[in-house]
Amino acid sequence: MIQSMTGFASSQGKLDQFSWSAEIRSVNNRGLDIKVRVPDWIDGFEATTRGILQKHISRGSVSMHFKLRSSHKPTTGMHLDSYALEQALNALNFIEDRALNRGINLAPSKASDLLQSSILTAEEELKPDEISLLKSHLVSTCEDLVVDFSLSRRAEGQELEKVLKNQLTDLEKLLHAAIELLPDREKHQADSIKSQLMSVLKDAGQVDPQRIAQELAIIAIRSDITEELDRLKVHLVSTRDILSTGGIIGRKMDFLMQELNREANTLCSKSQNAELTNIGVEIKVLIDQMREQVQNVE
Repeated sequence: MIQSMTGFASSQGKLDQFSWSAEIRSVNNRGLDIKVRVPDWIDGFEATTRGILQKHISRGSVSMHFKLRSSHKPTTGMHLDSYALEQALNALNFIEDRALNRGINLAPSKASDLLQSSILTAEEELKPDEISLLKSHLVSTCEDLVVDFSLSRRAEGQELEKVLKNQLTDLEKLLHAAIELLPDREKHQADSIKSQLMSVLKDAGQVDPQRIAQELAIIAIRSDITEELDRLKVHLVSTRDILSTGGIIGRKMDFLMQELNREANTLCSKSQNAELTNIGVEIKVLIDQMREQVQNVE
């Protein structure tokens, strides 16, 4: 079974005065890129979430976000949420730039403007064992969330596998059609070469037979597409085998798409036959469609 690099999952939870919501989403990426936003006052929670993600995911750009809320009023002071502050500053900068582009002058921003942006959060007065219990519940939520997230990626991977296998079947049919054209193509080429050769011999007088044989051999080699068709067949077999094996196959599949495309290009350039060229173009279109799907395979 293959997995997609695209997925989404969310969940909610509650413990005493705390409630939380969490979500995780991902898109395709050449490697593994994990971004985590969790309450930074819970010691070690971010590292734990990263470890859980890395156990289940090998490729993709993944972001996880925990929002933690408390129903109790704070008994101590307030502290600055650095991430929220950065977001608020970016928003203010964006608004002022857009206003200037339209010829609108805004009043200078003040620090007090940011107090509307929830950049201050209450510090909870919790005992170590209470924080430990809360962390335990959050970690459990994270583990369940990642399992659901992995299931969503597998479900999409199943759909990708169906699409890719159907496209492989279509490619195999096109390859078979190309092979069936070979006898007629070879006969047409032989007649064409013979006609051209007779024309040259008619006007050239005495010609070295060995030179004629060499030229004919060069023409035959340049126009032979048997090797390209054989390699296409081998690559298609390898692609189907890798799909059937499943697992983390995205990089392998991407490499095979490059190889298939290279052979299809050569086939088109050497075809010297309208029907074969049309088949070659159809093969190239299908390979491009497969490459788009493969970009999402983990």
